[in-house]
Amino acid sequence: MVELKLAKLPDRTPVKITIAVSPALKANLDSYAEAYNQTYRDREPEPVAELIPYMLQAFLESDKVFMRARKQKTGEDRNIAENRRTPARFRPNIATTP
Repeated sequence: MVELKLAKLPDRTPVKITIAVSPALKANLDSYAEAYNQTYRDREPEPVAELIPYMLQAFLESDKVFMRARKQKTGEDRNIAENRRTPARFRPNIATTP
């Protein structure tokens, strides 16, 4: 099989999550949506529900501690998966020095 530069795309099926928020948070979300829509007047106004996933994504990506921990865990998971696939006798013995 030919290996393409672009890997197989991840599952993009939307997942619906329902949450309850405080009245103060709802007011802040509405205010943010209003500010967003005033900033981008050349577009159709976006409802709060459409903005929230992007707000959450931006929040998570801006949390450097979370991203570092996630990257480290992903690397650890990848190493574990690779070690499971490769018999021990074929794994390189790499020693690291501090």
